[in-house]
Amino acid sequence: MSGDHGRDSFEERLAKARGSAGLDRPVRKGPSDKVADSNAIRIAMRLGVEMVSALVIAVVIGWGLDRLFHTRPWIMIAFVPVGAAAGLRNVFRAMGPGSNS
Repeated sequence: MSGDHGRDSFEERLAKARGSAGLDRPVRKGPSDKVADSNAIRIAMRLGVEMVSALVIAVVIGWGLDRLFHTRPWIMIAFVPVGAAAGLRNVFRAMGPGSNS
């Protein structure tokens, strides 16, 4: 039973050390955490919009060319990977080195 006494002593010393070091305070989110969260959401929304808009523009261009040349839906189908590649390029460029997003 002497082990319990040593454990109580350790718990007391640990609580005292945590209190003096300020480690027993609850963790709060500061203003910088909220700013970081809003920046992350802003960047994610921007990248999502860039990806979707590149695809939409490619489909619209393909659809227009299909109507012009009466080749439905082949040019539009060909432009979908082009739009996806353009969207991914924009995402990689925005997330690459030197971007201040």
